[in-house]
Amino acid sequence: MFYYKYNDKYLFSIKDEYNFTKINSIPNDCQELYFLNCLNKENSKRAFAVNHPSDLFIEEESLDMLRENEKSYDIPEKLIELIDKRKIKAVNTAYNDYENCFYMEELKKRKVNILALGDVGSTLLIGLKLLGKNSISSIGIYDRSMDKIKRWEYEMAQTSFPFDDLLPAVQGIKKEELFDCDMFVFCASKGVPPVGSEGLDVRMVQFKGNAELIKEYASMAADCGFKGIFAVVSDPVDQLCAAVLNESSGVLAPEQIKGYGLGVMNARALYYSKIFNKFSMYLQEGRAFGPHGKDLIIANSITDYDDELSKELTKYAVEANLEVRKTGFKPYIAPALSSGAISIIYTLEGKYHYSSNYLAGVYMGAKNRNLPSGLDIEKINMPDMLFERIKNTYEKLK
Repeated sequence: MFYYKYNDKYLFSIKDEYNFTKINSIPNDCQELYFLNCLNKENSKRAFAVNHPSDLFIEEESLDMLRENEKSYDIPEKLIELIDKRKIKAVNTAYNDYENCFYMEELKKRKVNILALGDVGSTLLIGLKLLGKNSISSIGIYDRSMDKIKRWEYEMAQTSFPFDDLLPAVQGIKKEELFDCDMFVFCASKGVPPVGSEGLDVRMVQFKGNAELIKEYASMAADCGFKGIFAVVSDPVDQLCAAVLNESSGVLAPEQIKGYGLGVMNARALYYSKIFNKFSMYLQEGRAFGPHGKDLIIANSITDYDDELSKELTKYAVEANLEVRKTGFKPYIAPALSSGAISIIYTLEGKYHYSSNYLAGVYMGAKNRNLPSGLDIEKINMPDMLFERIKNTYEKLK
């Protein structure tokens, strides 16, 4: 290992390729550390939280970063200690501005701005208002309709618990203020296919129109040098995240963009695990991967994986929205809350949740959390059959 000091930060690398001031070792009282690597930025993040010693030895991002590596690594105890505490941030020196990543900002209340107050946006707003006491300082709302903005300002201002006033304030903002925040939430849509469109892949029908919409806001984010999280809630989240990254022309780092669609697929799998006893292990042992749509991957258990049961539970989760449509209503409430509000709150609080994040060139859903040291995507001891399913979905997303 090679160790360096940069201002008041301590750095290290596997290869001696950097011109920072060299030091012999890391002080015993060091509480945060920055690992320098150089990965192809065409398919790698700018920074992420190191959660396993194997992260120090990768030569490129790959799906293998979802699997626990059973190899033993001869690294100092201090590094193992900091990895376990998630206090090592990997910084990709292939990015020109990589030195800007030498910080770990502690969790605190954040300012959130929401674009569009349709069915999804307004439901998500309610969720963030009610759940955001500890993680959101204020919520800005913008819609093309001034009447909608005023309506939701009034409604949310009159939403409160009885003996305190600690819920985040909600206020209307102008379009040019959308990126004056820590998290921008994109809920705009050119329209959800009407009830009766069950024969279509509804999410992909939305892609073309929503991609054109989101590109405008990706350009706005790039123009103002947005440093926060660009949260995509509109469908299809994985493809729209990729569109944001491409349109931002390198200004937004890949890990700044997150897609919120997998939370409801996990919730739907949970729903059926309560109905059918054969899926009952899902709550404690199951996982969800992949996109919010037909290429979803549900694993009934990661400790006792059953491929047939998993695929059956996946089918139930994928088709759950059709059951709502049979009632004559569009299925937007559970997605707005499970994928949107709840997952966004957990993001801001540094808790594990389901969302899509950049991995090896695509946006892919998995269990993850956002920490001061960066994006921490869970690694598990993954059965080969499950990994093959994930690889197949990955190739489709590419």
